[in-house]
Amino acid sequence: MKFTIVIKDAPYGKERAFSALRFALTALLEGTDVNIFLLEDGIFVAKRGQNPLNVPNYLELLENVIEAGAVVKACGPCGKARGILEEDLVSGVKFGTMNDLTAFVRESDRNITF
Repeated sequence: MKFTIVIKDAPYGKERAFSALRFALTALLEGTDVNIFLLEDGIFVAKRGQNPLNVPNYLELLENVIEAGAVVKACGPCGKARGILEEDLVSGVKFGTMNDLTAFVRESDRNITF
């Protein structure tokens, strides 16, 4: 079984990204393959240098998800529109395009959006 998870919201101010990453890690630990696509403000989930106060550390959770085997891509045009370069992203996250998202969705058994 394979899931594709699309994260559209920035990590701070909402819990959707946190819930998505917890879901992804749980699925991976249960033996499900996971692809994650960071879309729109969701690309901020992978931005290096975050130092959150009074909220969970998204980068640590994202790194755990990557170490557990998730493939993670961030929308390149979304990053460009927000002034984020690929080198601003945590190790293991690469910019992708809608072609990558289409491929993720096509090869998945379930697609989930947060």
